[in-house]
Amino acid sequence: MYIPKYFRIEELVSKSIFKKYGKQAFQFFDDRALKTLDRLREKFGKALVNDWFWGGKNDSRGFRLPDDPDGTYLSAHKRGQAFDVVFPEKPADLVREYILKNPDEFPYINAIEANVGWLHFDTRNCLRILVFKPS
Repeated sequence: MYIPKYFRIEELVSKSIFKKYGKQAFQFFDDRALKTLDRLREKFGKALVNDWFWGGKNDSRGFRLPDDPDGTYLSAHKRGQAFDVVFPEKPADLVREYILKNPDEFPYINAIEANVGWLHFDTRNCLRILVFKPS
């Protein structure tokens, strides 16, 4: 089991998932996604996923339950393969551009979402690197 160096489980799951599973919720994630999250933090600095634990409103930027209204039915978030990350010190467009120019630094990123104010990356099984637009 991989446990990220820079992220607590509360940042990666909703309040309801945390209440039910606590740290055991790490089992729901693809370890490649968690390793990539740490790598992104090391490369781009401070990184934010969910902030509900600190009184914020974001609770579904990491793992989502199958019936979560955010995202599509078969979203990579609902398989523990995706994160929506905000880098306070770097615009999302610059992060995406860097990843696309340097894919070998992020070997598990197989898809990223374009035209959004955060970095959505996921580890789905597809040809590298699929760039898709919000639906």
